[in-house]
Amino acid sequence: MTIKVLISDPLSKAGVDILKSNNFVVEEVAKLPESELVKKIKGCDALIVRSDTTVTKNIIEASDKLKIIGRAGVGIDNVDVKAASKKGIIVMNAPAGNTISTAEHAFSLMLSLARSIPQSSQSVKQGKWDRKKFMGVELYGKTLGIIGMGRIGTEFAKRALSFGMKIMAYDPFLSEEKAKTINVESVKLDALLAEADFITIHTPLTEETKHLLDEKAFKKMKKGVRIINAARGGIIDEQALAENIKSGKVAGAALDVYETKAKPPVDSPVVNLDNVVTTPHLGASTEEAQVNVAIDMAKTIADALLGKGYRNAVNMPVIEEGTMKAVQPYVNLAERLGSIQTQLVKGPIKTISVTYVGEVATKDVSLITRALVKGVLNPMLDQEVNYINALLVAEERGIKIQEKKTSTITDFANLISVEFDTGTEKHLIMGTLFSNKEPRIVKLEKYYVEAIPDGYMLVVTNDDVPGVVGSIGTLLGKHGINIAEMNFGRDKKEKKAISIINVDSAVSEEVMEKLKKVKDINDVKQVRVKI
Repeated sequence: MTIKVLISDPLSKAGVDILKSNNFVVEEVAKLPESELVKKIKGCDALIVRSDTTVTKNIIEASDKLKIIGRAGVGIDNVDVKAASKKGIIVMNAPAGNTISTAEHAFSLMLSLARSIPQSSQSVKQGKWDRKKFMGVELYGKTLGIIGMGRIGTEFAKRALSFGMKIMAYDPFLSEEKAKTINVESVKLDALLAEADFITIHTPLTEETKHLLDEKAFKKMKKGVRIINAARGGIIDEQALAENIKSGKVAGAALDVYETKAKPPVDSPVVNLDNVVTTPHLGASTEEAQVNVAIDMAKTIADALLGKGYRNAVNMPVIEEGTMKAVQPYVNLAERLGSIQTQLVKGPIKTISVTYVGEVATKDVSLITRALVKGVLNPMLDQEVNYINALLVAEERGIKIQEKKTSTITDFANLISVEFDTGTEKHLIMGTLFSNKEPRIVKLEKYYVEAIPDGYMLVVTNDDVPGVVGSIGTLLGKHGINIAEMNFGRDKKEKKAISIINVDSAVSEEVMEKLKKVKDINDVKQVRVKI
């Protein structure tokens, strides 16, 4: 049977040759408008794109044989993953091919920033010789703060160490043991901001990382700090960055990505400042990176089409129907428990211990454990962590996964118990299924509860005294926030209580601060379960 692969963006010949060597019919086309690609996609088993082609819902729905969409690169913003998943099409990317290229470019930005290389070059071209104006600083002996210690952050650290820099790293998933193996100090974000001479960003853009470096963050930094961003635009509040550069708090910045979507970023408040180095998103733009991502993508696509398994899938892979039907309710429960707990627990996670009790312990729990880890990692990462790569991503982050089973029945016919160990603290969450399908949280830390793990949730801990619940309801109602469910747990001995409140919409930071100031409330945290 003929297998056809359509390539709609330029792909290195090395990748094309791999596809042809597997006797696939390969058609390469120039960038096509959606109306033309809708026609071309018919009869194709796989589609490979880069960043120029946008794979829309219309294109996906027009396909009749499409099994795989391959993005030869990291980001998948130009692919409608939801539409592909709904139609049973696997979406894959090539996350490792441009790691070195991006790390080297970010490091080049840091060197250029430290020595004003672009500005001094332009000055000489204008016939000037302003040596004093371009007095630089050395990297040797300086403290480097790395935000995000994935593949690229790790490669950046290796290069910085060879320059004699002291490295502090902030990453919620970086354990102390992993940090020691790569010779960096794992710290909290505030400590990094306060001590770093250079700060480089290598984290995805998520709800948690948007404007991670905002005005509050800049106030915590030392005077003369220099900022590098070759990750994603939007992680830095560029207006705040501009103001802090103008005031002299920030000595300069080097940017490869921007908050604005305009190309070039003409409306950015920072690009025209004298001590800002700018490049047009060149992180992956090397000959080697283009070849590497093409080869990675071609091999991944070929293996998938030939039934050798899926790698780097960013959505749910095909799972045997019988197996999925039996474990799906537990998969759903585990992923929700992981998502909630990772948003509640502060500090790097060293170990995740999951214990299966009762009925669930009689099943193949491998997929359930992967779902749990997927739930843990997805709120913090923009790479789509799935059932295939969840354990590998956890391993890369230095997180140990421990799995236990016991058929001993407790108060519940089935129970999933999850314990997070940060090295200094342990945090517990337990969940079960009601009527064998409805997920419930039945214990959080030391409190027994009965809460629905869904949507926006507030977790409130308080002194167990009269009036607290009424105060919470009144305050939320005053700000137009509707309560869908409210569940409680108590520790009578210590006279403490917990409230888990499901609300219909997100609670603003302003309202969160007001809740924290309510008499007898000890802490308030907000989580969002988005499965």
